[in-house]
Amino acid sequence: MKKSFYHFLMKYRHAIEKDEISEFANAAYEDHGFPKNSVDYHQLTQYLELNGHYLSSMTIFDDVWELYKESEDK
Repeated sequence: MKKSFYHFLMKYRHAIEKDEISEFANAAYEDHGFPKNSVDYHQLTQYLELNGHYLSSMTIFDDVWELYKESEDK
C-alpha cells in the first residue's frame, strides 16, 4: 500500500541540518488540518495554497513531491 505524502514528509522532521524541507515537515506536523492520508497532488496543492502560510514558496512542496514520487516508484 502506498504511504501518504505526509508520512513520507515526516522523515524530514527534526533533521540535524535545518533546511526548507525540514522546516516544511516541522510546520506540516504542527498543522492539524493537513490532509495526512492524501496521496493526491491536486488535493495537497489546493490545501497548501489556501492554508500553507508556512511555505515561503510552493516550489518547496513540488521538490518534496518529486522525492515522494521517486520513493514510491521503487
